[in-house]
Formats: sequence, structure tokens, C-alpha cells
Amino acid sequence: MNVLFVEDEAKIADFVRSGLKEQGFTVDYCDNGDEGYLLALDNEYDAIVLDIMLPGKDGLSILKQLRREARNTPVILLTARNELDDRLQGLNLGADDYIGR
Repeated sequence: MNVLFVEDEAKIADFVRSGLKEQGFTVDYCDNGDEGYLLALDNEYDAIVLDIMLPGKDGLSILKQLRREARNTPVILLTARNELDDRLQGLNLGADDYIGR
């Protein structure tokens, strides 16, 4: 499986990327929303793991734009924003799952 992982916190990024690779996933990684959005448009991914609070485009904006463009790649939001309203917003925008950290 080919996964796009967009996360700006280096320690979290290293940990998650290592885990995904150990499980046999191919991981494309970037640390900002602008690049993440372009990668999502230019490549076919089996899944996208997306932080919400990113430099450049935020994760919710990326998700919203991808869904507007009929990109149905499964998206998992991985974020520190754990409030119910945040979860509902992410899921209502089309996220397939929402994981708070």
C-alpha cells in the first residue's frame, strides 16, 4: 500500500513513518500542507494520513478540496485537536477516520 503522510512535528512523523514502513507500507512524507496537497493531487495513494494543524494549507482545507475534486482516497486525520466539534467537522468534511493523539 502506498500512503501519503503529512505531519509537521518531526518526532511524531518519524515514529509513525517507521511504524508504517515496518508494516510494509510505502510512505511518501512531507511536513507542510501546500506540498501535501500537491502530492495528493499528483499521485495515487491507497490512503492519506493527515495532520490538521500544518504550515501552509491546514489539513481540513486539504481534505475539503480533495473531496470537492471527487478524490475519494481514504483520509485518516491524526491530530492533537480532540474536541467533539473538531472530530465532527473532520468527519463531516469527508474524513474516513479521526485519531486524536
